[in-house]
Amino acid sequence: MPFDFIFMLTRNDRTVTDAALHLETALAAGVTHIGVKDTGLPEADLAALIRVIRQAGATAYLEVVSPGLEAEVKSARAALRVGVDVLLGGTHAAQVAALLRGHGLRYYPFAGRVSGHPSVLHGPAEHIRHSARTLCAVEGVDGIDLLAYRNDGDAAALMRSVCESVNKPVIMAGSIDRPDRIAAARAAGAAGFTIGTAALDGAFPAPGRDLPTQLAAIQAAARGA
Repeated sequence: MPFDFIFMLTRNDRTVTDAALHLETALAAGVTHIGVKDTGLPEADLAALIRVIRQAGATAYLEVVSPGLEAEVKSARAALRVGVDVLLGGTHAAQVAALLRGHGLRYYPFAGRVSGHPSVLHGPAEHIRHSARTLCAVEGVDGIDLLAYRNDGDAAALMRSVCESVNKPVIMAGSIDRPDRIAAARAAGAAGFTIGTAALDGAFPAPGRDLPTQLAAIQAAARGA
């Protein structure tokens, strides 16, 4: 199974205003999975970023962090208009899956009860596992977006138990800022992981704080190097 590093052009659950500059750096570094959030930039700017990502042959993601059904449906419609490949996040899976049906866009909603901005995952592991299994039974749900390190439980155990409980890919998102957390996600059976803030802030353990060095260190950790 592939284990994809998804670089998010985001900080604290918002797409950054200088995302185009960071996108150029990421593509030059060979990053092939790149995403944005549904907050922080106007739709026209998101569309321009997605167009560059796809023209480069990379996979484009949009993660929904806006709360509420109305905002989530609005973001899903925007995802269709701007042409992303994968829609991550959100909590209203039945309504959004119905909206996306037939458009060929992959959909990975959040498992469990999620609130706040930046998003936080609430509840015990058994409730989150049940949520993940329920979501995977919804027509049009292709996988799960799991905020394992935004939960106050044992993140490694949660990742492992959710991956073992479902038969669809699980992407780990939120607060993955160290090689050991990447290794734990890989060991759990995750299909991929997202990093945004840690890379943009130069906080990932690496020889330097500049973005090219940060991305190289994350890519190495993703390979298990």
